[in-house]
Amino acid sequence: MKIRAARASRRAARVRRALHPWLLLAPALAVLALLLFWPLVRVVLLSFQDYGLRQINTGESNYTGLDNYREILGDSFLWTTVLPNTVVFALTCVVLTVVVGTLVALLLQRLGRTWRFICSTVIMMAWAMPAVTGTYVWIWIFDPLDGVVSGGLDGLGMIEPRETNWFTDRWSFYAIATLNVVHHGFPFVAITVYAALLTIPRELPEAALVDGAGAWQRFWRITVPTIRPVFMVVTILSTIWDFKVFAQIYLMPGGAGSNPDVLNLGVWSYTQSFARNQYGMGSAIAVLLTLLLLAITVIYVRALSKEKDEP
Repeated sequence: MKIRAARASRRAARVRRALHPWLLLAPALAVLALLLFWPLVRVVLLSFQDYGLRQINTGESNYTGLDNYREILGDSFLWTTVLPNTVVFALTCVVLTVVVGTLVALLLQRLGRTWRFICSTVIMMAWAMPAVTGTYVWIWIFDPLDGVVSGGLDGLGMIEPRETNWFTDRWSFYAIATLNVVHHGFPFVAITVYAALLTIPRELPEAALVDGAGAWQRFWRITVPTIRPVFMVVTILSTIWDFKVFAQIYLMPGGAGSNPDVLNLGVWSYTQSFARNQYGMGSAIAVLLTLLLLAITVIYVRALSKEKDEP
């Protein structure tokens, strides 16, 4: 009896130890469930309904199964316009953001203390600028009549401002949006990579320099392998952020839906929901975007796990 009681006591102690962390996390998890999980569940439920103004007024549900998803996936507009806009734009922004951020980080590493402080301050100001403010600045820069770019090219005789609108063409529209996103995103990469560069022992690049390695060889064979996990983190986070870009597209002329050729998944979901009052359809688009982001997150977690497991 004593042995059984001792075993039961040990099992109870193990259960208490296992539950203790969850009890400490319970308040935070409850808040997250209320603020994040329930809205997500609500969006998923709406995506299976034909939900419009009538349903909002009456409060009734009108489940149609997978009809919204069939309509979206069967629409050529998704495959020829929206999805290419989303994917190509996001990948381009990620590549440019990581490259520019890395170059700036290498520059910061070589600057003196005073200039490093000045440049870091300017970089952080660009990062701190709200997306809405930054977008309107870029709209002003490329304004067809009074913008800096149009005025400069007009002075050189290269364009006719009244006949050139940078926001109507799909490629020039996304070129401006790319400049906007990269300008807003590269400071995070620059500061993060610069912090990682400080962890590299000086002996490694100095030894490579003595052995005759050039700047590119030192960067590719020493810097990149040493801080590869940092590059992976900033790349995956930038990918997630750039797939979710909304304000930088929606606020530009034509980006709110008047020019369908420039819609991405986020703005398409918004316009379907609030411009056309097709909340079920908009929710289904949002769910597809969420699944895409979840797939990217899984890749991110698996990549980090492989990095941790490597000797």
